[in-house]
Amino acid sequence: MTEKVSRRIFLKVAGTSVAGVGAAVSPVGPAMAAESDAAAVRAAAGMAVLPYPKAAVGKAKAMQPNTPVSFNYPDADSPCVAIKMGQRVAGGVGPDGDIVAYSNLCTHMGCPLMYDGKTRSFKCPCHYSMFDPEKSGQMICGQATEDLPQIQLSYDAGSDTVHAVAVTGLIYGRQANVL
Repeated sequence: MTEKVSRRIFLKVAGTSVAGVGAAVSPVGPAMAAESDAAAVRAAAGMAVLPYPKAAVGKAKAMQPNTPVSFNYPDADSPCVAIKMGQRVAGGVGPDGDIVAYSNLCTHMGCPLMYDGKTRSFKCPCHYSMFDPEKSGQMICGQATEDLPQIQLSYDAGSDTVHAVAVTGLIYGRQANVL
């Protein structure tokens, strides 16, 4: 008497068996780890995600509280805004930990944002989305469904220079931030 085995069960058993045999016979050790590291370096040479450039944004002491400073990052096609909030904020840099920066493109449809100093928020004139720079670019209201991409900053106390070093979040209209 023979039993019929369904295709699904056959594939489950065969796949599990192959994985088990592969794990049992694969060599693991220091030589393999070194070879694996070398392979990782070779793969990184052709990877699609490139390292972010470091770009000067401005001098911290020259920045006025609640006044936007425009710059482009990570390239000339990506407008950004840095703001000295006047009080310590999450992700802030500078002597007082109050300087933050964001992409200036709305996450809804890429419209250029305007910073409103009275409400201390970014506003989109196209579809009325609003974002809070004191809360990591969190969306307050509107059509947008994502927070603003935050530009990661570093501060060099010796030269009083604020630098853009990376982006957290995806800039509107891109598959990758660094092209």
